[in-house]
Amino acid sequence: MKYQVTHTTRYEYENLVSVAHHRLCLSPRTCAHQEIHSHSIQIDPFPDHLKSGTDYFGNPYTFLDLEMPHAMLELTARTSVSVAPITLPLPTATEPWEIIRDLADGSHGSMADAASEFVFSSPFAERDIDFQAYCAQSFPPELPILDGCENLMHRIHADFAFDPTATTVATPLRQVFKKRRGVCQDFAHLQIACLRSIGLPARYVSGYLETQPPPGKPRLVGADASHAWVQAWCGPGFGWIDMDPTNNTFPSERHITLAWGRDFGDVSPSRGVLAGGGNHKLHVAVDVAPILG
Repeated sequence: MKYQVTHTTRYEYENLVSVAHHRLCLSPRTCAHQEIHSHSIQIDPFPDHLKSGTDYFGNPYTFLDLEMPHAMLELTARTSVSVAPITLPLPTATEPWEIIRDLADGSHGSMADAASEFVFSSPFAERDIDFQAYCAQSFPPELPILDGCENLMHRIHADFAFDPTATTVATPLRQVFKKRRGVCQDFAHLQIACLRSIGLPARYVSGYLETQPPPGKPRLVGADASHAWVQAWCGPGFGWIDMDPTNNTFPSERHITLAWGRDFGDVSPSRGVLAGGGNHKLHVAVDVAPILG
């Protein structure tokens, strides 16, 4: 499926900002099932310095400096992208989860060592004994890892309510776990923290969902904003497999991958430092339109 994605971010400042430095993660990455046809970022006011690069995780980024006073900053990213369906393995074809846990202990080299980086706690997805106990219910002895991951995804979807008023970016994950309410970012962090708490590698994926679903298909939660889901490492031969606990589904051609990392902090769409500004208002709009024909 081919899409045109438009992501607009607008900051309106109470006072003039004299100097600002921003790092943008608004350029979708090319991966096995995704091809980028065109991409641009429009910046108003135009920055004094602008450069692009690739971060530690392979995500494209843009860095900008604004050295003139400004009361507003608007970022508009436009991307034309094709996403192919993802074929999942049979869960029973994957190894028992204990084998994957032992492979990811950091002592086996190559692909397993790369995956083992995502076993450790990160600022938004810390390992925890309560998360370990919750996750263990989905992983009885010798269960194929994909079976366990799918069961955990189903349980998070059933046990937690989508509520955009319940949390902010700064809400601790333990509070989300206690309240049983949150948004896609919270549910992704929770599944990641649960898997890590039993020694399984998991990472955070930011991206987009198709805004208007095909006829007869349900509209997915989170389609009018950036979305977040999870990738779990299922061992050599299977690699990273995507899971969306917010929508209780395995992402395929209706999910557009933007970036991945340990948690939201690695892939925030825009972050930076500035001098001045005072309080500010943030407006974000996302549109994902299928390109027919």
